[in-house]
Amino acid sequence: MADHLLLGIDTGGTYTDAVLFSEASGVVAKAKALTTRHDLVVGIAGAVEAVLDQAKAPVSAISLVSLSTTLATNALVEGQGGRAGLVMIGFGPEDLKRDGLGEALGNDPVLFLPGGHNVHGHETPLDMAALDAALPDLAQSISSFAVAGYFAVRNPAHEQRVRDRIREVSHLPVTCSHELSSKLGGPRRALTTLLNARLVSMIDRLIGACEGYLDRRGIHVPMMVVRGDGALISAAEASLRPIETILSGPAASLVGARHLTGMDDAVVSDIGGTTTDVAILDKGRPRLDAEGAVVGGYRTMVEAVAMRTYGLGGDSEVRINDRGLTARLDLGPRRFLPLSLASTLHGDVVRTALERQLRASHVGRYDGRFAVRTGLPDNLASGLQSQEQALYDRITGVPLPLDQLLASTLQKATLDRLVGRGLVHISAITPSDAMHVLGRQDQWDREAARLGLELAARAKDGSGRPIADSAERLARMIVDRLTRQSCDAIMGACLAEDGVGAIDPAESLPVDRALLRRPGIVQFRIHLDRPLIGLGASAPVYYPAIANMLDTEQAIPFDADVANAIGAVVGQVRASATVFVTVPEEGIFIVGGSGESVRLLAEEEAFSLARERAIGAALHAAHLSGADEPAVTLAELIEAPEIEGQRKLVEARFTATATGRPRIAIDQ
Repeated sequence: MADHLLLGIDTGGTYTDAVLFSEASGVVAKAKALTTRHDLVVGIAGAVEAVLDQAKAPVSAISLVSLSTTLATNALVEGQGGRAGLVMIGFGPEDLKRDGLGEALGNDPVLFLPGGHNVHGHETPLDMAALDAALPDLAQSISSFAVAGYFAVRNPAHEQRVRDRIREVSHLPVTCSHELSSKLGGPRRALTTLLNARLVSMIDRLIGACEGYLDRRGIHVPMMVVRGDGALISAAEASLRPIETILSGPAASLVGARHLTGMDDAVVSDIGGTTTDVAILDKGRPRLDAEGAVVGGYRTMVEAVAMRTYGLGGDSEVRINDRGLTARLDLGPRRFLPLSLASTLHGDVVRTALERQLRASHVGRYDGRFAVRTGLPDNLASGLQSQEQALYDRITGVPLPLDQLLASTLQKATLDRLVGRGLVHISAITPSDAMHVLGRQDQWDREAARLGLELAARAKDGSGRPIADSAERLARMIVDRLTRQSCDAIMGACLAEDGVGAIDPAESLPVDRALLRRPGIVQFRIHLDRPLIGLGASAPVYYPAIANMLDTEQAIPFDADVANAIGAVVGQVRASATVFVTVPEEGIFIVGGSGESVRLLAEEEAFSLARERAIGAALHAAHLSGADEPAVTLAELIEAPEIEGQRKLVEARFTATATGRPRIAIDQ
């Protein structure tokens, strides 16, 4: 095949997607494999082998591999990661109280060293005696280091000296704060650096495993990873700065949406198995979170898409509140294993149990629910309490009906803790099962889905009537509920972007009247000012009704099911560098950032050096990130107010941005 093929991979909560993409003809082949959380490479290999087989393409045709992943995001949300040592230069213990730094640090060790710089880059002498004394023991108890210096973005010299000493003695990975952000705000920069250090070994394992698989398959080409702002970064740089890959998957979906639809302005909603992600496309670019991405409750200094994530997806738990006169359904936020999928994976065991429960004359509390191990390694189950261990030992890799597992309410709470640890999946009815019953999805076992919904429909509401008269009726109720909750999520994200986030669409009577088109003397209408792009494997079955309820144009691209993987290969490499010019005293100009501080006597000479340094640093970073022939733009912000008729320079900021497509392998 003469055309060079690009291989895009996306690891999601339920599926790992792969696409082979040609810049000349678009998607050549696409495939999905179930994500194997205990060993992500198994799912990746399954998806990649499927697209290679489908395309009948030799591996020699592949010239680039690009990966988007939710691994870093999930790790921070779940509080996972390696143990890191934090070295703070020029800060004191009181700084741990700011920006959640102390809370994030937990029991990990921290060292305070005298040193650092001021706003103009002038230093306080660095004293590494405490570091030298602690390093031999520290190196035995942690997996990486984070180094944050006072005003290091203006002069990184002390961070670099401490980094070099740590590497010399410990040979462990070290992250410096100036490598992650050029923004002021020491404690938040230290927090970002700490989180990055914790992720290094995890992302390193993922990238190493992917590279190992590609190497075994003879695919020796550049490998890229999607950053949280949608730009691409080389795998080597992602290993050094894994924090930049938080929100990688959602960012890739936005890039994919733009490419697939050609739309510059749109609301993008991506429904997966676990979550719905909503973001805004403006003038062809994703809106970024100006304050930095919030992940796991911590606001970082990482530029990432302004993405709002809701616990609502095709595999969401269906919660039935049957205490009122009419039953009420709510979906999520927990993810369940759909009965139709569990039956496909495990044969007749699921159907047999559902049929047994249907034959019973009474409705059982745990009807239609099963427990099954997730497949995580045994070492991740360490530290269980005795009752947790006893219950966990009874659960295997084959779904076990809860009516045979649980004997008391206390055991139900114990099971919930095992689910919370990620050790056990609950299998029960989900929107995916409802879609199978209605014939709108067909990839899994429809009969198991129908049996599960028949069981659930037997539950009685407050008036003593079954909540639905058939599996089909309950399926329509579930899908209607997903439509409404999706509208609430999309509306909530758009209202927040408009600055009126105080309005909760789920609680607002006017919003309810508008969405349901209720008649009245006063008519309420809701309409989005831009189209709704629906993404995800199930987008074609869910989003037409959602767009109709929101009274907006819909756009569901043909390859909506693999938009993330497409976004992973069509994105651009983008790198920025900022250099500052400050005036500590009349006639003295300090150039700082992207290197040592320089003192000059002429403003224009300082500006010229700052421009040159910013452009050079951006180009260097873009090349390190894998860009081929990047182009540079320069933005200048000069604060020079007129005071008593005299122009007075306060600060000048020069930001260069280098952008280009990633290098590809011309010949293997």
